Amino acid sequence: MIYFDNAATTFPKPKSVIRAVNECLNKYCGNPGRSSHSLSLRASEEIYEAREKIAEFLGADRAERVVFTYNATHALNLAIKTVITEKCHVITSDVEHNSVIRPLEKLRRTLGIEYSCFDTDKELSGELERIVREDTKCIVSTVASNVTGKNTDIKALSDFSRKKNIPLILDASQTLGHEPFDLNLTPCTVLCAPGHKSLFGIQGSGIAVFSDDTLRDSFIEGGSGSESIKVEMPARLPERYEAGTPSVPSIIALKAGIDFINKVGIDSIKEKTDQIRLEIIDRLSSLDRISFITGAGAIISFGIRDVPSSKISEMLDDVGICTRSGLHCSPSAHKKLGSLDYGTVRISLSCFNTKKEADMLYKAMKDILTSI
Repeated sequence: MIYFDNAATTFPKPKSVIRAVNECLNKYCGNPGRSSHSLSLRASEEIYEAREKIAEFLGADRAERVVFTYNATHALNLAIKTVITEKCHVITSDVEHNSVIRPLEKLRRTLGIEYSCFDTDKELSGELERIVREDTKCIVSTVASNVTGKNTDIKALSDFSRKKNIPLILDASQTLGHEPFDLNLTPCTVLCAPGHKSLFGIQGSGIAVFSDDTLRDSFIEGGSGSESIKVEMPARLPERYEAGTPSVPSIIALKAGIDFINKVGIDSIKEKTDQIRLEIIDRLSSLDRISFITGAGAIISFGIRDVPSSKISEMLDDVGICTRSGLHCSPSAHKKLGSLDYGTVRISLSCFNTKKEADMLYKAMKDILTSI
């Protein structure tokens, strides 16, 4: 099997991640912060160590500002719905995932917010100046499109948000783990990401990293393991946003995934995925009937004229090649590409993919093109 669906979730996981999860389940998977026995205390210590490693990995000020969530969608909903709490204007991009658009639409219906989209094909500083308003209270943007892999100019976003004193929420789902990210160079109010994609964790993990300790309303209420006498959630991070029992094995997997990235080297990971992406684009570009190819980072999207992307993915799956077809939960990006009708086939890479696999994809696509 050849796995080219890493933008959905990475596979395979590093052996070190699997070992770490097994050790957690076998030796110390108590309920952290809820008991005083050794298994609970060990779980709490491991989780705090995970916060520290993530904070160091990102250049975050304090480990306590790393809030664990269950995926990037959870993190984005947490960030968006605690930062945006009144009728206002919001800026976002024209290629957002539904994990941004749908929360904004919910707030449009419930709070009456309005939002404007900047054109990701134009110079960003000028676009932001064009659409900003006196009542703009937040900017929410992807760091890179999950359809094309194209990066947003986050330095321009960060500089603009600081100049205008507008909170900035970033969705780093498709970049964190593929390329370096330093919150000291491009500060934002909240950085959101999943643990199960390019950070090599398992499903059930995500992060929302806050830039400060501003007291905002709670998002989900319940047990926190501390201040149990109070009827409200604790007024400090991370407890305020981590109600209920956390997914200890998922957090441990995320910690091991960061260790793996640090060991291999993020620059080496980026160099390898860049090389394979360019190889695949070069090969596919030589084939007739490929309607378009777009790609950056670790993502390539393409289509065949007048053929549903689902059919192409099914035919690739028949020969053991895993891809993802359709709209990828990002209809705005497909509207921009002109691929709303048929969607695209998305190939997404990790450092475990090889040039040989790229060659096999090319051969499979040649065979498919002769049969349809």
